[in-house]
Amino acid sequence: MNPTYPLQNPSAGSMLQMRVGFEMEYECPRPTPMLLALNIHYAHAAYLVQPDHLQTVPPVPITAYRDLFGNWCSRLVAPQGKFTISTTALVNDAGLPDVVAWGVEQTPVEWLPESALVFLLGSRYCETDQLSDFAWAQFGNGPTGWARVQAVCDFVHQHIEFGYQHARRTRSALEAFREKQGVCRDYAHLAITLCRCLNIPARYCTGYLGDIRIPAVPGPMDFAGWFEAYLGERWYTFDARNNTPRIGRVLMARGRDACDVALTNTFGSNTLQRFNVWAEEVTTT
Repeated sequence: MNPTYPLQNPSAGSMLQMRVGFEMEYECPRPTPMLLALNIHYAHAAYLVQPDHLQTVPPVPITAYRDLFGNWCSRLVAPQGKFTISTTALVNDAGLPDVVAWGVEQTPVEWLPESALVFLLGSRYCETDQLSDFAWAQFGNGPTGWARVQAVCDFVHQHIEFGYQHARRTRSALEAFREKQGVCRDYAHLAITLCRCLNIPARYCTGYLGDIRIPAVPGPMDFAGWFEAYLGERWYTFDARNNTPRIGRVLMARGRDACDVALTNTFGSNTLQRFNVWAEEVTTT
C-alpha cells in the first residue's frame, strides 16, 4: 500500500463498507481505441472485498498497464455501435474523515523529494505563471504550512460558484478564477495552482466520493475531484469544493491535473449516451 496516501487503520474507526461503481454507454460509428483510468487505485487494494473488474458489452479484450504516475490503466478497442463499460466493487473503509494536521509545516523547496518537484510546475490546466502574482499578494503575508493550504481552500471555496450547468471540460484554473464558477475539478485546479505558486507541491486526484454519513446532496452522482498537498514529509488530502473533512473517499488516479487522469481517452468520434456513478454505504451482517 502506498504510505503517502492518508488511509487510516480500519481498526481505529467506525468500519464501513461501500459499494462503488459506474456504467458508461457509448455509441461509436467505427471501431475506436480507448485508454481508461477507471480502476480503483492500488492504495486501496488491501481494502477491496469485491474487486472492480471492468466489464464490457459486447465483451472485448482489455489489457492493463501502469502510467507514469503509477495509476492502473486499461486499453481496449470499442466496436462499432453501442458499447458499455461498467464495474462495481465493495470497499472497506475505516469510517474516519480526512486527516487534519494543523501543526504540519511547509517543506522548503530545496528539501523536497524529487518525486514531488513535478507537482510544483505549471501544467495543462494549472497556469502557475498567470496566477503567481495574485497568490503571493493574497496569501504571501499569511501563515505557512497547513494553514496556508487551508487558506487557499477557503478562498477557492468562496470564490467559485458550484453548478453542474457550469461544467466545461476545457476550463483551466485561470478561467475558473476569472469566471468564478465551475464543478469540483475547477475547485481542485485553482487550489492546486495557487498552492504551486506558493511553493507547495499539489497534485490532482479523482475518485468516488458519495454522501457517506452526511445528509444526501441533491443532484446526480458523479466522480469527484480533489487534491493532495505535500507538507512535512507526506501528502495530505484537501477538498476545496466541499471544504470539510469527508468520510469514504476512494481514490482512482492521481496526476498533475485532470488531463493526466482523464476517465477515458478515445481515439475516434463517439457519443457518450449514458453515464451513471454510484458510491453508497452498504449494511454488513
